[in-house]
Amino acid sequence: MTPLAQQIQLFALYLQTERAVSVHTSAAYGSDLAQLLKFAVAEKGEDVSADDVDHLFLRRYLAGLSKDTKKSSIGRKLAAIRSFFRFLVRRGILARNPAELIATPKKEQRLPFHLDIDQTTTLMKAPGGEQKYALRDRALLELLYSSGLRVSELTGLNIGELDLAAGMVRVTGKGGKERIVPVGSRALEAVSAYLEQREEDSRSGALFLNSRGERINRRSVARVVDTHVMRIAAFKRISPHTLRHTFATHMLEGGADLRAIQELLGHASLSTTQKYTHVSIDRLMEVYDKSHPKAHTKSGE
Repeated sequence: MTPLAQQIQLFALYLQTERAVSVHTSAAYGSDLAQLLKFAVAEKGEDVSADDVDHLFLRRYLAGLSKDTKKSSIGRKLAAIRSFFRFLVRRGILARNPAELIATPKKEQRLPFHLDIDQTTTLMKAPGGEQKYALRDRALLELLYSSGLRVSELTGLNIGELDLAAGMVRVTGKGGKERIVPVGSRALEAVSAYLEQREEDSRSGALFLNSRGERINRRSVARVVDTHVMRIAAFKRISPHTLRHTFATHMLEGGADLRAIQELLGHASLSTTQKYTHVSIDRLMEVYDKSHPKAHTKSGE
């Protein structure tokens, strides 16, 4: 066993006994450091030790990973390496941590997928008919899209928190923070129709109920969305959260202020809301490319 392998083994023992990390975390650290060890042995030989690893070595290692590894995964591996060398410094095995000089790579910003207006309209109409669950599903979909609610916020709603006359709903978001959100006319109509057919003796004050008359849960909401997406087969599988993204994107495209959207979504930070500006800009460029006569000039012009 190489000195570096022994040092990694010592770190693993520390994680299990002193830090008492979960099995999953311990396995992740082990996998990331085993990958580093393999690279170190290949470059430095069988007798490689932590003393042979400097920040230039780590840069070469991470640069090699960047060819086929996501930045988020590289960031996780770097965090494991930092923790390992920090442990060695604290134990007096190393004088300094070579990983401290390396910046964590910025994560790729994945733009949220959203539906266009026609797709949204099609999905809202998918639960056809006046049957009990069709009315519930239509109300559920309309409210998710109309008010941009998180699934947890939707499932946590009680009837008393919805003011049909005022067209408002009181939502409890992350951290127990409450906010008032408008509800559109179509969502109000759908919710009213759903409530009219609900049994008087339902066992819950919850707004949306499952087949047993109990509060609907997140998994059931996901099934409702899946069911109607598959029925219309108009686009790829989406999640209930897609309707929240769709709400925000359509609001921005319609001219809503970013701060207003932040308030409606219940985001603590404006930076969280700003990801929708990228979606809107992409859409703007797409419209420009299709519409402007000089968007695509011929060669030589």
